[in-house]
Amino acid sequence: MDLQWDDLRIFLAVCDAGSLSGAARRLRVSQPTLSRRIAEMEHGLGELLFVRKNLGISLTKAGQRLLPAVQGMAQWATEANRSLDAKTSSVSGRVRIAAIPSFAFDFLAPIAEKLKRKHPQITLEVLASTQRLNLSLGEADIALRRYPSNDPDLITVEEVVVPIGAYASRDYARTLPAKYNFRDLDWIAWAGEREMTSPNPELAIRIPDFRPAFTSDDYSVQVAACQAGVGAMILLKTSHRLKRPGELVELKLELPTSLRAELAIICHKRMADLPKVRTVVDLIRQEFANLRKSQGARKP
Repeated sequence: MDLQWDDLRIFLAVCDAGSLSGAARRLRVSQPTLSRRIAEMEHGLGELLFVRKNLGISLTKAGQRLLPAVQGMAQWATEANRSLDAKTSSVSGRVRIAAIPSFAFDFLAPIAEKLKRKHPQITLEVLASTQRLNLSLGEADIALRRYPSNDPDLITVEEVVVPIGAYASRDYARTLPAKYNFRDLDWIAWAGEREMTSPNPELAIRIPDFRPAFTSDDYSVQVAACQAGVGAMILLKTSHRLKRPGELVELKLELPTSLRAELAIICHKRMADLPKVRTVVDLIRQEFANLRKSQGARKP
């Protein structure tokens, strides 16, 4: 069946509204007309798209397969209309980025100010979680991951190795002996289900009977404890930490080479050229370039 955009708009409206009556009001058509159009689409496809319930509708497996593609088409339609309208031709809209908590806290949050200053019409939504969101299903527009993707529908735009270091508050650093090693430090590390997440295993190899001084399953809580002088932790050497010293200081420790913060920008093929997504990707790529430059400047 050759699906028409008008039919797909109806399908998407029903998904968004959660009911036929809600979609009919949004599209300003009668509910019987809407029901007939949906029935005709399902007949042409040979599959049901919705399960009708007393309190609304839910998607069938066929509907779930169709939804991401239709959402992508809707985004492209919005961008196409905007590009033809001189009054609203500026890049705008919401861009969702999925990243693990450390990347979200240390990398994405600091660059948000640059994005707001240069492109105030873009709203950055950072989804900080250890759970991997599905870009093919439209759960996020961009992902920052540790490794490139081998999914043929996804594009690895660029990769970088973010330098890392051991950090502590200035007051805590003053309490350390003139010569110290890993065992002399009170370490802040992961807890709970994440206790085997790096750098915990690497620290355990260096320190017999490793027992952290403070643990949390929340990265921002760990950083707050480090700032409060509880102990030391492994952190990314990102731009805000390099350019705004004072809160935390880097300790003189040679870290194991296994502690590498590899970072890749990944997005879906259908999203890569959307102006708002491309704008955010370009900003992240510039931050990658700044990181490379800072690494080169520190080499002897």
